Amino acid sequence: MSSERLAALLDEYAELEKRLADPAIHADQGTARRVGRRYAELVPLHKAAGELEQARADLAAAKELAAEDPSFAAEVDSIAAVLPALEERLAELLIPRDPHDAKDVIIEIKAGEGGEESALFAGDLLRMYTRYAERRGWLTEVIDAQDSDLGGVKDVSLAIKTKGVPEGGNGVWSRLKWEGGVHRVQRVPVTESQGRIHTSAAGVLVLPEAEDVDVTIDPNDLRIDVFRSSGPGGQSVNTTDSAVRITHLPTGVVVSCQNEKSQLQNREQAMRILRARLLAVAQEQADAAASDARKAQVRTVDRSERIRTYNFPQNRITDHRIGYTAYNLDLALAGDLDGVLDALGEADRAARLAGGTELTRR
Repeated sequence: MSSERLAALLDEYAELEKRLADPAIHADQGTARRVGRRYAELVPLHKAAGELEQARADLAAAKELAAEDPSFAAEVDSIAAVLPALEERLAELLIPRDPHDAKDVIIEIKAGEGGEESALFAGDLLRMYTRYAERRGWLTEVIDAQDSDLGGVKDVSLAIKTKGVPEGGNGVWSRLKWEGGVHRVQRVPVTESQGRIHTSAAGVLVLPEAEDVDVTIDPNDLRIDVFRSSGPGGQSVNTTDSAVRITHLPTGVVVSCQNEKSQLQNREQAMRILRARLLAVAQEQADAAASDARKAQVRTVDRSERIRTYNFPQNRITDHRIGYTAYNLDLALAGDLDGVLDALGEADRAARLAGGTELTRR
């Protein structure tokens, strides 16, 4: 393990601890939250380093005692036996982690091939992530949504947040970052009169929610258009130009929002999504410069580009990236995603330990 890296991180931990003890930092909640998140990320490392240092000190003391009294030999062996596990734990914590792990996320779900059935499946995915968030004690907020005629969703943006500072720096992104990609469903649609199984797909894009300090946006780089919101009909359709479309001219990224009743609220929500997308763009560019570019999460919402399949007749969920299969689809759609997410996390951990690179996300 790198003693220089360990020393630097422990020094950073001590400095952050001092900053958090200063009441002045809490005058700026944004700064306090960022410092608190980073401190939480380093707590496990500080604890592991302390336990290893203590174990080594105990071993040295036991060896001295054993040299004078052979009855302490068993204690030497006992302490020595736990050292490899402590060293492995610390080595794992020293591997550079995803810098966004402590962040909240914005999940965008888009119906793809399959028409109305795809929109219904997109609605199922929305409920699945919402229920999973509830199980974790996270907060959810639908930023924008376009409903379909039969109760599904054509396009939805869902914000998921932790309450306070995430323990160990493991925020929403650390759990859901692998969900980006094309999700495929195989089932008999409600629109199918012959009982035939159809295959359709929905695309999921997971973005770490950006804070103001993460992305600088020049107002001169934005083109903002307003229009009337659309919907399936009735009172849900506005009669004023409250919907907002924002185009970031340098990158061509376009974001629209029409969920809120006022133009100002829609603009604020659209800017949240824009910041998250621009942060993702900046991260991809940085990765590419380091020759470690991540593949795009969703290239096309095409059935062949799937990362996961939800097979209703077999009650089966399969993640094709790691070969994970379980026959508890009903539970997964009800929010019990820990099985597949734990498997993805373990695959990522193994990849990092083996070669220092993370599990590829689509």
